Amino acid sequence: MAVQLVDKFNRVVDYVRISVTDRCDFRCVYCMAEDMVFTPRSELLTLEEIELVAQAFVELGVSKIRLTGGEPLVRHGITNLVEKIASLPGLKELNMTSNGSQLPHLAAPLKAAGLTRLNISLDSLDTDKFKQLTRTGNLQTVLDGIKSAQASGFEEIKINCVMLKGRNDDEILDLVDFIRENQLDISFIEEMPLGEIQEHDRALTFMSSAEIRDVITQKYGLNESGDATGGPSRYWHFSDGHFSKIGFISPHSHNFCDTCNRVRITAQGRLLLCLGNEHSVDLRKVVRDNPGKIEPIKHAIIAAMNLKPERHHFDLAQEVQILRFMNTTGG
Repeated sequence: MAVQLVDKFNRVVDYVRISVTDRCDFRCVYCMAEDMVFTPRSELLTLEEIELVAQAFVELGVSKIRLTGGEPLVRHGITNLVEKIASLPGLKELNMTSNGSQLPHLAAPLKAAGLTRLNISLDSLDTDKFKQLTRTGNLQTVLDGIKSAQASGFEEIKINCVMLKGRNDDEILDLVDFIRENQLDISFIEEMPLGEIQEHDRALTFMSSAEIRDVITQKYGLNESGDATGGPSRYWHFSDGHFSKIGFISPHSHNFCDTCNRVRITAQGRLLLCLGNEHSVDLRKVVRDNPGKIEPIKHAIIAAMNLKPERHHFDLAQEVQILRFMNTTGG
């Protein structure tokens, strides 16, 4: 029987998200502070250490890995890392979440290296609004990155959109039209209360998946789908038969913890057992105390499964409980 990672609630963990850096060339308002202090490079896992950790997870039955950040494509050597991880026996999917800024020149090398699928963050199709939300981003560069990814042979590219009431919720239908016209999928994401931000009051800007869906159904019929990609999105299909899918990630309004099959590795090598809790294990220490050895890493991962909590508890009415920002957590 194949090896499996199973937590104390009998959930099988077969998906790991690995952050390769906490750095990013954007400063999205819901993700980080405008003036960020990033982790010293000596405290980040090296590419070789990331590869070893990935190998340990795959040998423990993980079949899907997603590389995240920060922005993973600002990490020097990322294409080589993709090639190494993609070649691990037993791994079925190696995906990445990116802001798209580096894809105009990296999409083709990433595809050639073995990257399976791309999620690209896009919260606005308005140039000025995009600049306000990302602080430093250029919309046209991201749109060019999406085209480059398609031209390089990536299929089922998914747009990730964090919807904020009063900031970009007037673009819901524009974004839906955009994915239909460009043969893309989309997931609308409820903002997660990670890190203290000054840009807006999360309780006031919160928009539930149901509210977003209500706007979409003013124009398009939707049918709930049983499609699953191993992540938290719940998918809907267009009733007119258009093949694009619409997903909703609802950490507040539709808690998905009962089917959670995921853990995260931060860029500092901390194994996070839950996005919305601080239960974690320092894998970097294990790696550096046992240079080049995989068995101690596997033992630490197996032992950590008992720490995985049953669920997270997000409450926008309370002070921020999780002080780490999303770029530190890993998207």
